[in-house]
Formats: sequence, structure tokens, C-alpha cells
Amino acid sequence: MSDSDTTGMTGPTDDAEHSDGSAAVLAPLDDRLADLVALYEDLHRHPELGFQETRTAAEAARRLTGCGYDVTTGIAETGVVGVLRNGPGPVVLLRADMDALPVTENSGLDYASTVPGRMHACGHDVHVTCLLGAADLLAAARDRWSGTLVVLFQPAEEVGSGARAMLDAGLYTKGLVPTPDVVLAQHVAPLGAGLIAYCPGPCMAAADSLEITFHGNGGHGSRPETTVDPILMAAAFVQRVQSVVAREVAPADRAVVSVGSFQAGDTANVIPDRAVVRLSVRTFDETVRTAVLAAIDRIARAEAAASGADRAPETEVLDSFPVTVNDATTLRQVNEQFTGLFGEQRVFVYEPATGSEDAGLLATAAGAPLYYWWLGGWDPEEFRTALAAGRLAQDIPSNHSPHFVPVVRPTLTMGVQALTAAALNQLSRAGTDPDPAEATDRAGRDGAAIRV
Repeated sequence: MSDSDTTGMTGPTDDAEHSDGSAAVLAPLDDRLADLVALYEDLHRHPELGFQETRTAAEAARRLTGCGYDVTTGIAETGVVGVLRNGPGPVVLLRADMDALPVTENSGLDYASTVPGRMHACGHDVHVTCLLGAADLLAAARDRWSGTLVVLFQPAEEVGSGARAMLDAGLYTKGLVPTPDVVLAQHVAPLGAGLIAYCPGPCMAAADSLEITFHGNGGHGSRPETTVDPILMAAAFVQRVQSVVAREVAPADRAVVSVGSFQAGDTANVIPDRAVVRLSVRTFDETVRTAVLAAIDRIARAEAAASGADRAPETEVLDSFPVTVNDATTLRQVNEQFTGLFGEQRVFVYEPATGSEDAGLLATAAGAPLYYWWLGGWDPEEFRTALAAGRLAQDIPSNHSPHFVPVVRPTLTMGVQALTAAALNQLSRAGTDPDPAEATDRAGRDGAAIRV
């Protein structure tokens, strides 16, 4: 990103009147902002882990009910959906994830987490706040659009199972919500607040988290010759597995293999019976993914055999995310809206992220296109200074850091505006007839979903 891409990112542009009628829908936002800030700070103080988001879900349901949505709660434990039917037109689904992380906050803010060892370190409190703000504005402006709006608050994104759990609970097949024609979502990122970033095509990696247990024969630390040491076995694996990306993946094929946990033994003078390694694999191509996972398995087995282990290592898949792929047509349509609303300097293309998401499952299960973009959340001046110095990685905390807390303004303002504008871009204008071909296609997909 060039220096010119950071100009004018201290707040939303005043050119909303050029954004195809969204100005009138967004006009009440200023009056609602104080309430949204209070909501955000409350959510940040009370983080909840995956499938435990009862407090967050209750607040989302309460607000949606007050706005006139048909609300269903308790989907996959804590999932919440609101449906607003407003005449003929497409079905547009807006999604926010709700769960926090097992991270101890180190921000020093007066609204820091009050729950020990828990923090909204990935910005899902921003996502919930922005979606509730957009849901409110869109409900208040029914005369400006036609169609059906679905707002979905998803549990357990961080462990990769929330979207799948909602689908397995019958999100589409049991008619909890109508099958969407398009799925839209955003994620706050360590970019300057006031920026929107997007990536065409595959934008976030597939992820596989693995737990590999190496089995040895324990014994006294003074007599290692009587043991098969699983620590040595696993340590050799940790070093050797780094060669998979360096030597088995072509430079043009992106992949990441990271070991995040190594657990073995309890005391200094006892060689344990086993060692457990946890690692994460990120890929953008299914062929590369298959090859990398096979290489990891091959190296684990080879190290066990080289150590003389009489039992092969065991591998468990802890979680798995698919590749997140943006639809080209939807991206182009919504970006035209973003450019008109925010200005060209604030909407820019970004490289694919090796982080992972499960929002794409909500789209693929419906046979619908997805557009997933990044919302800048860091202090604009700090971001600009770090960018100019070439120190973004060093000076700007990333998601999942105990220091990652987005600035409230203009992050919340722009997040609400972006979701609202994207939804309006995909919904029909009030009083217009839906395209017959689109209606037929939607009916066919709804019928297919019911037959699953």
C-alpha cells in the first residue's frame, strides 16, 4: 500500500449523498452513536468464549426484537438470527461473530475486560456492535429498500465450528431463515481506522489445527538408554516439519505451518511416556493442503520410527476452516457503493490473509456469493507513522494480541456505514419488481436446501 492510500482516513467522508441514496438511511447514525459506543464498551468488558455467548446473544436478540425483526435464539447453543421481510426482492444475509478469546487483556483501558483470562482480542465486539447498528438503520428505513434482510450473530468462530453448527441445526433446511441470495460480512483489522480493504478471489486461508501425540517409553532421567524419549522425538519433528513449506511447497503456492504448543512431562528427572504437539496449517489451494497434511503425517511417523517407538503417533484434527473466497461480481458492486460513500482513497485492494474464517460456509451452503472485507480499526496517525517507517508488524498489534483494541471512532461509525451500504447495494429499491430470473433461481435454491 502506498502512502497515498492513507490520506483522509481520520473519519468518514461527507460525500454520502453520492452513494446511491444511502445518505438518508445513514443520517440517523449520529444520533445513535452514543448508544452504540456504550454497547461496544459493555461487550468489551464482558467477553464470552465460543458457545458461551449467552449475555451477548441476549442483548442482540433484545435489540433486534425492538427493531421489529422476527428473532430466533438458541441456534447451535447461542446463535441468534433476525429476519426482516420487506416486500419482494432478494434475501441478503449480514453476519457477525460474537465469541472472544482466552487472552488476558493488557490495554489499560477503562472499559477493559472484567473477566480474567478472557478478552475480545479479535474485535468481535466491534462486529456485533456494527451489525446491530446497521440492523437498526435498515429497519428504520424500510421505505428505501425491498426484499428480506437476515442478520446473523454467530457463536464460536474462533474454534471454527460456529457456522457449521448453525447450519447443522437447520439454519436453512428447517426454515429458521430464508436461504440467502448473498452473504456479506466484515472483520476489523490492524489497518488505519477509516480504511476498507478487500481481496478478490481467495481472501483468507483454509486452516487445519492438528494435535499430534508421540508415544515413547518413559523412565528415569539418569538412564535414558532404557527409554524411548518422546520429547526428543517430538522436538525432531518440530524442527523437521519447518521444511515442508521451505522445500515441498512451490514459491507461488502460499502455505504456513506453525507449531503453537509443545507439552511433555512434569518434572526434570523423569522421561515421560508421551509428548503432544499442536500445530496450525494454512493453505489457499486444496491440492497444496492435501500435500502439506500428508507431509506432516509422513514426518511424524518417520521421526517416531527413527526413535524406535513401538507405537505410531496419533493425529487429531482440532478444527478446520475452508478457504474464504470473494465473489467477483458482488465485490465489484459493493465496492462501487463503498467508493461513492467513503471515497477512492479509503477503499483499496489488499493481499490475501493467512488468517482463516468460517463465514464462507454460510454462503456455500446456500449456493450464494460471498463478499468479506476488512475494516480498519487502528489509530490512523499511529498507523500512518508505522507505515512510513516500515514498522507495521512491530508497532501495530495484530488480532489476537492482548494489546489489540480498535479505536472507537471512526471504527464503529464506518463499520455501521459499510454494512448498511453493502446491504442497500444488494437489496432492491423500494417499489421495484424483482428480476424474474433471480426470483426463479432463488426459489430453486430454496427448494434444494429444503430437500437436504
